[in-house]
Parts: sequence; C-alpha cells; structure tokens
Amino acid sequence: MNVKAKLKSFFQTVQVKLVIIYVLLILVAMQLIGVYFISTVKASLVNNFTNNLKEQADILAKFAAPSLSPAIDSDTDVTENTTEDLNLVVRNLFSISGAEVQVLDGNGKIVATSLQLHQSYIGQKNKSLAVSRALQNISDNEEEFIDEDGTRKKMIAVPVTHNEKVVGAVHIVASMTEVYDTMNRVNQIFFSGTIIALCLTGVLGVVLAHTITHPIQGLTRQAELVAEGHFDMKAPVLGNDEIGRLSMAFNDMTIRLKEALSANEEENEKLSSVLSNMSDGVLAADENNNVIVWNKRALELMEVGTLQDVQLPAALGLTEEQLAELKRGRTQIFILSKERYEQPSKDDAEETILKVTLSPVHRRDRGMTGAIAVLQDVTDQEKLEHSRRQFVANVSHELRTPLTTIKSYAEALNDGALEERELSERFVGVIRNETERMIRLVSDLLHLSRLDSNQAPLRRQQTNIQDMLDEVADRFSFQLRQKSITAKVKVDRSIKQVWLDRDQIDQVLDNLVSNAVKYTSDGGSISITAMKSKDKAYVEISVQDTGIGIPAKDLSRIFDRFYRVDKARSRNMGGTGLGLSIAREIVKHHGGKIMLESELNVGTTVTFSLPLLQEGGDAK
Repeated sequence: MNVKAKLKSFFQTVQVKLVIIYVLLILVAMQLIGVYFISTVKASLVNNFTNNLKEQADILAKFAAPSLSPAIDSDTDVTENTTEDLNLVVRNLFSISGAEVQVLDGNGKIVATSLQLHQSYIGQKNKSLAVSRALQNISDNEEEFIDEDGTRKKMIAVPVTHNEKVVGAVHIVASMTEVYDTMNRVNQIFFSGTIIALCLTGVLGVVLAHTITHPIQGLTRQAELVAEGHFDMKAPVLGNDEIGRLSMAFNDMTIRLKEALSANEEENEKLSSVLSNMSDGVLAADENNNVIVWNKRALELMEVGTLQDVQLPAALGLTEEQLAELKRGRTQIFILSKERYEQPSKDDAEETILKVTLSPVHRRDRGMTGAIAVLQDVTDQEKLEHSRRQFVANVSHELRTPLTTIKSYAEALNDGALEERELSERFVGVIRNETERMIRLVSDLLHLSRLDSNQAPLRRQQTNIQDMLDEVADRFSFQLRQKSITAKVKVDRSIKQVWLDRDQIDQVLDNLVSNAVKYTSDGGSISITAMKSKDKAYVEISVQDTGIGIPAKDLSRIFDRFYRVDKARSRNMGGTGLGLSIAREIVKHHGGKIMLESELNVGTTVTFSLPLLQEGGDAK
C-alpha cells in the first residue's frame, strides 16, 4: 500500500506530468505525420507500380496489334509463326518479376504467355471480367486481389487496337509483394524513428521539466518552512522569468507575513496581558455557544477550574429568552448570584453577586459569529448600597423615635399639662432626655463621618497604660457601686509608655466599659487588662465582664452600625448603637484590630490591640 501511494505521488508530480505531456505531444504528432506520410508513400508506390504495368501493357498492345490483325481479317486462328513470335517477345522483352503477361486475340483466347509453366494455356479462352471489358474497348480495367497463396496481386487488362478496331487484349497479373515489402520497411523505419524521437523527447522533457520544477520545488520547500514558522529563509531567484518573479513575490510575501505575524503576536500578548490583569472576568464564545476564551478572573468569579468544553448558556445559566435576545443581536445586562462558603463548617453561605454584560460579536459578511460576556463582582457595591439604605433607615428610625416622643410631650404641655407643675416638669425632663439622646446620636454620626473621611487625625502622645486604665475605672466608679460590680485593672509590668491618641482611646474604653456595666447584672465583675501580644509588637487591652452575653448568631454583626442585639432594651438604656462601630474605626486608625468573644449568660470579652510605636511612628 505504501508503494502504491509513493507511485501515485510520483505520477502526480509536475515534472512527470510535463514529461508525459511532451511525450504524448510527440507521439500524437508522429502518428499524424506517420499516417499522412505512409498513406502518401503507399499511394505513390501503388500508383507507380500500376502506371508501370499500364505503360508496359500499352507498349505490348502496340507491338502485338499488327500480329493480331490478320487473325481478325481472315477470321481464322493466328498462325503458328505469329504465336511463336509473340511468345518470344512476351517472355524475353516484357517479363515482369513475379508477373504473368498474356496476349489474347479478339475472341479472348490466349495467344502468348510470359510463364513457361502456362504454355499449355495457349489457345484457351480467358473468361475474366477484365478481359471481357478490355475486348469491349474499355481501357480502365484494373483490380487488386489476394490469391490462394495469400499473395497480393495487381491485374490489368488493356485492349489491343488496330485501325481503331479491337483485335485483342493484353492481360497482366503482377505480384505487389515488393511494393508492400517496401511499405513495411518504411513503417519499420518510421516506427524506429518514432521510438528514438520519444526517447529523446523523454530525456529532453526531463531536462526541461527540471528547469521548471526545480525552482518550484525550492518554492515548495520554502512554503513548508514558512508554514512551520521559519521566516528567515528565502526562496532562490534564478532568473527574471515568471518563476523568478514568483520567487521574488514569495520572498516579499514572507517578509510581510513575518511582520504581520509579529504584530499579531504582539497584539495577542497585549490582549492576553490585558485579559489576565483585568479586574473583571471575560468569557468569549463562538457561534455555537462554545466557550473558547476566558481569563483567570472569570474562573475565580465563577469558582471553577476550567471552562474547556463548556457551553455559554450552562456557564451563565442563560434562559431561552436571553438566548433569543442574543441571537437578535441585542446587548443584555443581568445579575448572576452565586453562593459560596467561606468556611465549610458554617451553615451560612456568603452570596457573590455578579453583574454580567452579554454582547454579541458581529462580522460584516457572516452576521453574528459569537458573544462576549463581561463579569463584574458587585458584591461589595451591593453590600455598600444595602448598608447605605440600612444606615439611612436606621438613622431615620433613631431620629423619629425621640422626635415623636418630644412632639407628643410638647403637645401634651400645650394642651394643659403645663398648668400642672409636677407633670410639666416630668414632661420637660423627658423632652430634655430625648433631646440629649438625639444630640449624642448626631455627635456619634459626625464622629463616624470624620473617621470615615480621615478628618480626625491622630494626636499621638506617650501614655502610661496603667494610669489610663485606672482613670477609666474611676470614671465609672459611681455606676459600679450602684450595681455592686467589682472592677479589676491588671497591667503587664513590661508595658510602660505607649504612643497613642489618648482622647480617642479613652472614648474606646468608655464605650467598652459602659457596655460592660450596662449588661452586667448586680454583683457581677468587670476586668480590665493590658498585656503584650505573642510577637511583642502589640499591646492587647481587654474588657471582660460577667454579663448577659451575646447570642452566637449576632456576633458577626455586632460591630455594624446601629446593630443591637436587643433593640428595645438598648434604646431604653440610652445607647445609640454606634459605640462599637466608633471603637472599631478608632482602633483601625491606630493600626490595630478589635475582636469580641461572648457566651450567652456567661459574659463578654472585648479585646483590641494597638501597635507598640516609638516616637516618630517606628515599631519597638
């Protein structure tokens, strides 16, 4: 099978085809020339042979006419002397190689013959049609036939006239063997010449075809190298003919192709770099909705390892209606929600919100040839928007409650409660308390706003941790005594002076201790401690109480603004729901962290860490 394939490939080459064309052209030309030449030669030989026979027959007829005329005049048989004379003339003077010459009288009887073997035929009548026609003075009597021995012969019958009267006939039958032998020799010579011409044509065809195919083979090798990515080789230019100009055009095309591919590779690298470093995910699909291009960000957003052999509708969860809109060439924007688990042990899943912009890709001559989807993670934006709406709602709620109370008591005073001193004083006290509550709320909001916009710069100073914590305990000593709560302050001896903003950290401690006092039952205890972290880079300050604690489901949101575990109780205790939020922002501005641990009906521990800095901000 391999040999057949090689032979087939060989006969399909241009060189072989050119040689075959040359040989066939010469063969057809030789055949046409041979047919014309041989037919002409044959006709010429046959005509010459026939004319020769006719000339000899005419000469013999003229010679025999006087001898045959007495037989006509006397109406008796020719004499024996006349017969002998004619036989002698026919045998000696008119002998033709391989031919029989007969002289017949007016009755068609043989008078003389050229063959010694046929002397017995003398006096017998020749009944052939040609002789009869000749005796009727018809001159054109010739016939070509093949005898019993397979020899081709020519027969001619010529009338013999004397005084314009037919007195007899000359009948010649000659063999055409020499004529056809000559034709065969001519055919052999022509066949040999044809074979020699074909061989020479084949050799010359190979040489000429090589001069044409060699540059083409060079171009083919160069094209194969270009197809493999080798653009440095050049096709040889062997002349200024068509193939030479083709080689020059090919070399020019190779240079341009190299430049175009280099530019294309550069653009692809730029595109790949852009796709790889985009903060948005990108998916591209072909006209059959097969995903063919994607970037790393798309895999991260969709939480998959690969998109190989994935359909775009399956990847994005497209509906039939969305696919129909895409086929109509319309750009679509929709939200794709995916749930992901931050920790496998938790039951609550965090929802990732993706904004998908799906656009069709059009080509001028083919219509829509694919689609591109851009994925944007808008989870934080949605959370921020949700927080903003919740914040506005909480602020509105927090302000509406005291304003409603103030309005109610003011209307009561206006309706006559002002006349009763004791009742009016109580109403005025409620109005004052609600007003102070709104002032605290607005102050906390302004403080948070300054912290968010970095408009509350830190004024660090060397602060003695022991003194600061003792002062916090002293500030709450009255509330502690009222609820019979014991407070302990414990500071690591290695901690002396710390660089921090004393006013802001006091506010953090006041919020934490205030919450501890509020939610600790009578007879409980509060512990305030300060110690270094394990890496000695931070000081960790903790406020621990034995209060009512916080349910586990509320721990993740305890630092959110306006978030309260027990809203009614917190509001009655005068809280704004912003204390822990302010504390977190202050600690964050100091470069530290704050965390809360609590167990329901056991107690709560709030710990915040502050970096140990030297003067100028360098870490200790």
